[in-house]
Amino acid sequence: MFSEQTLIITILIAVLLVSLIPVLTGRLTWKLWIGLIAIIVWCLFPIVWIMSLSFKSVAETTTGSAKFLPNDWTTENYSTVLKNGDFQHALFNSFGIGLISTVLSVMLATLCAYAIARLEFRGKRVVLSIALAIAMFPVVSLVSPLFNLWRILHLFNTWPGLIIPYMSFTLPLAIWTLSAFFREIPWEMEQAAQVDGATSWQAFRKVIVPLAAPGVFTAAILTFFFAWNEFVLAISLTSTTAARTVPAQLSFFVGPDQFNPPSSTLAAASVVVTVPIIIIVLLFQRKIVASLTSGAVKG
Repeated sequence: MFSEQTLIITILIAVLLVSLIPVLTGRLTWKLWIGLIAIIVWCLFPIVWIMSLSFKSVAETTTGSAKFLPNDWTTENYSTVLKNGDFQHALFNSFGIGLISTVLSVMLATLCAYAIARLEFRGKRVVLSIALAIAMFPVVSLVSPLFNLWRILHLFNTWPGLIIPYMSFTLPLAIWTLSAFFREIPWEMEQAAQVDGATSWQAFRKVIVPLAAPGVFTAAILTFFFAWNEFVLAISLTSTTAARTVPAQLSFFVGPDQFNPPSSTLAAASVVVTVPIIIIVLLFQRKIVASLTSGAVKG
């Protein structure tokens, strides 16, 4: 079965390919059309497969049936998942922890990135290099020390116990993303606002931040995706459903027989968890495309 992160990457690739069709319509030959359709089918196949699996009965999946479509379509898996109290609580935890991590990371990253882009100070490159190194640090190596430290500080199995390490990984990435956007904004626009009577904070809040909106949305989406998909910290720093997020909770869906996991129920849970990501991508598709193409053309 495909993981949730694979589904999200597949959705993003498919959305990007579909968005390129109107641009390339007048330039595509029939060979390129066949290749583009093949790529789209390849990208969408895991999504269709896991959706088909989610509509199969548990008995059909445990008998080893290799049919693509279910013999008897059923929505029992979705009912089982949505009525599961632990899954509902895990969804609430994922939304809460993800939103808090996103808001705090974007707010701090916006201020830090603005300072890095606008101010000249000794060691600027070192700060950016350290931030990038932290973002690339392997998560697994931090599990053991965080586990012991969080138990001493009484942060184990709590929301702050997950929000803090999530921010430590997403904040450097957000700073890098936003600093590139702030560097593209002309300094004269901020100076013009100050000449008109705006304070430095008003010029930043009313002029600079709106112009950097694509970058802010990009940083927010990347941060939320990380918090929503993260598994290692969520499974290691929690012990109950008090703070356990959805990726970690799915590992406890073992069913009545531990040797035959309920694949169809897990597939239904994966679809339910992926729906919010699809909605976010569709709602902010233009912002994502604008952030990807920002700075590509300079006049």
